[in-house]
Amino acid sequence: MNILSYKPEGYLPGIILDKESGRFEISGKTCPEDAIEFYEPVFNWLDEYAKNPLPVTVFDFKLTYFNTVSSKIIMMIMLRLEEIAEDGHEVKIRWFYPEYDEDLEEAGDDYASMLEIDLEMIPYEDDDDDDFTQGLIDSLL
Repeated sequence: MNILSYKPEGYLPGIILDKESGRFEISGKTCPEDAIEFYEPVFNWLDEYAKNPLPVTVFDFKLTYFNTVSSKIIMMIMLRLEEIAEDGHEVKIRWFYPEYDEDLEEAGDDYASMLEIDLEMIPYEDDDDDDFTQGLIDSLL
């Protein structure tokens, strides 16, 4: 399978889907203008991957911000992963969030409550949040 990889840019997330290395990750901020169009290659890649997945799939979400539309897209991705698990493969989702960010922690808890597969919550320290917060403030002005 080809590697699907996007570098994070502005409010577009970084994405790495690499079957050979076993690395599956979406990170950063996700607020694309047309989320369905932006994530269509991700859905297509996951649909192809589901035909012959690795014995164990660990998918990391390392998001610092997402909008409402992206929250639905994230759930759609998680449901595709759940289907892979239902077909008898081991799937684990890891939800990384800044340890002080109650909203992202709550979002992870909400996703976990809607899934029937393992979702591990992983808090971390984030020293770059001041830049992110300032960016949000600037975008609102």
